Amino acid sequence: MRQLQDEIAITTRGQGFTEITGEARHFVKVSGILTGQLTLFVQHTSASLLIQENADPDVRRDLGEFFRRLVPEGASWMIHRSEGPDDMPAHIKSALTQVSLTIPISAGELVLGTWQGIYLFEHRDAPHRRRVLLHLIGE
Repeated sequence: MRQLQDEIAITTRGQGFTEITGEARHFVKVSGILTGQLTLFVQHTSASLLIQENADPDVRRDLGEFFRRLVPEGASWMIHRSEGPDDMPAHIKSALTQVSLTIPISAGELVLGTWQGIYLFEHRDAPHRRRVLLHLIGE
């Protein structure tokens, strides 16, 4: 059994989705591991990770709109505002989604469905540089 770790940095353009499937596939490919699991972990509290459809961009647009409506900026009941009006909503969105993903590896490939992609979901308005840790275990 072997284990490998790496970190990727993703620069976001503000709220929205950044696909990182290619980076994850490359990490698995160069590892030489044929069977195992890849875990991805985002090291932030105002961004998250999702596996989502990668064919129709309207899916990601609709998801972004859903979360904007679910957790609107400037709600009067939110107390935490020291980092701006988008910060507390970003923390809530992160709590409602995921900060880590585990994907099986078979025959040296990520076992994703036909239309599935891996996305960093940025919840803040301003661009950020996000770190995602990749941990691969297998043989």
